[in-house]
Amino acid sequence: MKITFGVDSFIWTENFSEKDLWIIKKAEELGFEVIDFAIAHPETFPTERVKEELAKTHLRAVTTTTLDASTNLISEDEKVRRCGIEAMKQLVDINKELSSTILGGVNYAGWGCLSGKPRTEEEWKHSVEAMREVGEYALKVHPQLNICVEAVNRFETHFINIAEDGVRYCKDVGTGNIKVHLDCFHMIREEKSFTKAVETCGKEYLGYVHVNENDRGIPGTGMVPFKEFFTALKKIGYSEPCTIESFDPSFEELNKNCAIWRSFAKTGEELAVKGLANLQKIADEIN
Repeated sequence: MKITFGVDSFIWTENFSEKDLWIIKKAEELGFEVIDFAIAHPETFPTERVKEELAKTHLRAVTTTTLDASTNLISEDEKVRRCGIEAMKQLVDINKELSSTILGGVNYAGWGCLSGKPRTEEEWKHSVEAMREVGEYALKVHPQLNICVEAVNRFETHFINIAEDGVRYCKDVGTGNIKVHLDCFHMIREEKSFTKAVETCGKEYLGYVHVNENDRGIPGTGMVPFKEFFTALKKIGYSEPCTIESFDPSFEELNKNCAIWRSFAKTGEELAVKGLANLQKIADEIN
């Protein structure tokens, strides 16, 4: 299995804007085949300029997002849920323009919007119904797109923490274009087994993967069992990208939820380059 490695725009910038267009060419120069645009604010994302710069490279584009308190799909407030649906539809449109077939991240609930108790059936119903509308919209305007729901750790959401819940969510939405997004950083906190998590999703439901270390540092230098993980991915025939994502302590919006208080490399770019080398070596060992 040849693994396609990607890099997240968060390596360089918290909120991608026109001043960050240089990142696109840089990602290709560093040896990545995919760039993941983290789009927290779709209303300000420079879609046309990004599209122009992508055309100058051989990079494949994918995207991730996070909803917040104003777009929370599990909110009791119907107006808030409606804002979330419209934001997600806007992201579908952006993905279409970028020819992206993946929209991952915490796109099913407000990221960091913790209730202080386990999720309720009402929250589940709200999110599933909202995502069904988004999924149906995507089928009409961009049928190649998979909306991949990221299972993240208990400190960032109380809604979807494990692969099993992600698969149940995909089935309940029922539009066929909702998949699971697995991230090693979250998996090592919440899953019992990397292999079982991958097998729970299977080829049918595993839509996207982030290959992050347990401390969000340089992949391949910590506790994540990447050889086991890649072997499991190979076994189910996973063929989508494996993307490196990390954050800088200077970020303002993200650091509270991500709890990033120290640097893990001299620069985010160094983290990505060394991580890519480590992961490519591991991937080669299982081929």
